Amino acid sequence: MILADLGAEVIKVEPVDGDRTRKLKGFGGGFFGYFNRNKRSLALDADSKTGREVLVKLLQSADVLIENFAPDSMAKRGLGPKHLEKINPRLVYCALKGFLPGPYEKRPALDEVVQMMGGLAYMTGPTGRPLRAGTSVVDIMAGMFGAFGIVLALKQRDRTGLGGLVESALFESVVFLMGQHLAVTAMNGAPPPPMPERVSSWAVYEIFATSDGRQMFIGITSDGQWKRFCEVFKQPVLAADPRLATNNQRIEARPWLVPKVVEIFKRHSKDELERLCLEADISFAPVAQPQDLFDNPHLLANGSLAPTTLSGGVKTRLPLLPFQIFGWRPPLLRDAPEVGQHNDEVLAEIGYDKAGISALKAAGMLGPKQAAGG
Repeated sequence: MILADLGAEVIKVEPVDGDRTRKLKGFGGGFFGYFNRNKRSLALDADSKTGREVLVKLLQSADVLIENFAPDSMAKRGLGPKHLEKINPRLVYCALKGFLPGPYEKRPALDEVVQMMGGLAYMTGPTGRPLRAGTSVVDIMAGMFGAFGIVLALKQRDRTGLGGLVESALFESVVFLMGQHLAVTAMNGAPPPPMPERVSSWAVYEIFATSDGRQMFIGITSDGQWKRFCEVFKQPVLAADPRLATNNQRIEARPWLVPKVVEIFKRHSKDELERLCLEADISFAPVAQPQDLFDNPHLLANGSLAPTTLSGGVKTRLPLLPFQIFGWRPPLLRDAPEVGQHNDEVLAEIGYDKAGISALKAAGMLGPKQAAGG
């Protein structure tokens, strides 16, 4: 998706009955519609002899192949990196896996599996209650690093004329996220506690209740912010207290200071707190739910949510990539495709005429299934 958003022509090769993520329910119900925008769909029986010939023909002119099958699946099909190097030496082959080469590389893996084994779930939940993050953060991160590796490999190919293998993995991605915790463990000689039990580096840095039953995270992270807080919230006694002059002193005072701050914030509604925090120039955030983002004024104003049509004609707005390049924001050009929506045009581009395409349909090589026979 990242490469497609940035302008690459991406062809999703899926089974004749469609990618199985199209049919996911519950938590995974939004996967396909979100992550497959800006792509074309070729629904192909790639495991058949004829379908494999079509795929090989497609790969002869491709710049990049991305796959995330189980270990050795592509090699068993005769489509591993060594096989495809002979077909197209300029091809950049990106394998998205559970593990990079090593003792674990043949294991199957999932986002939640590596969150558990990499320490992320331990750090997210309270002691004894490991908790996965609230989105598929490792799946997404491994894909991002894969895209980054592909861009670098293409740059290298510009110099050498040769492609090669790019590998990105779930486990190593979550280990990368744990780097700050490994560093503090080495520095302190002891591991940090899970996030719900962490010792904050700042005295005021947590979730507070408002007078209208909402929740607001507020962080006061410098002495200057503390002075502005005391001024805007009209707290001259706290401002003058020598025990609260520096952040480290305020951390020591947390047992009696935080209850006072709780009471101060509890006097104000959510909207009032936002106004006062803005005036004091201190960091704050209402505790939001995902659906709140649909109506977020900042996202609506800067075009971060692109009008999107999902399967079944559902109209919504979904996030674009979170960056700009010289003021340009990568746009939504295509909604996620229907199964085999672009069969004919993709096959025509690699040399199949109408008769050849009809023959593939008649042989059941192309999806959707109901299209078999033309």
